[in-house]
Amino acid sequence: MFFVALTYNSTQEKIKYNERQLLIQRLGELVTGYDNNILQDKFFQKTTLHGVEQTLSIYPAKKNNQIFAYLVEHTYPNGYSGSIRLLTGVGVDKKLLGVRVITHKETPGLGDKIETQKSDWIKQFLGLSLSNPIRQNWKVKRDGGIFDAFTGATITPRAVVTATYQILELFNKPCPFNEKLCN
Repeated sequence: MFFVALTYNSTQEKIKYNERQLLIQRLGELVTGYDNNILQDKFFQKTTLHGVEQTLSIYPAKKNNQIFAYLVEHTYPNGYSGSIRLLTGVGVDKKLLGVRVITHKETPGLGDKIETQKSDWIKQFLGLSLSNPIRQNWKVKRDGGIFDAFTGATITPRAVVTATYQILELFNKPCPFNEKLCN
């Protein structure tokens, strides 16, 4: 039993280390030029997002002590094979810096094209905002929108498009996070 517990603990530590390294990589893909310790400045916000109560991890990117972007780690619960954990970057101008997948269980060869290692599909969100494109176009083409889906895998792209739009809606509230950040 001792060896099982030892193996479990060392495996858990390795998994946590790998997840942290992936998060650092994804943060760097979405924002550069910050001079703060973005991991240390992380804060949490409990909210209802994507139809579920969740605690968001929010990483403020600062230059000269001024926030210029937020990177939000959130979970969209309705992927094809379950939840999709995403990191979405939004500038203070409320434009997308991009979206990256942290974890998912989507079908290999189909839904996993949301990963940057498999496809550039997810990079199309850069520069978009709540009004660009207009609301009715924030859908996959099959649903009358402008975003491509993958052959045989419409649910996964639909999930990412919806999750991204909902993050933009959150950022367009008068004070999306802690009140102290709005003063």
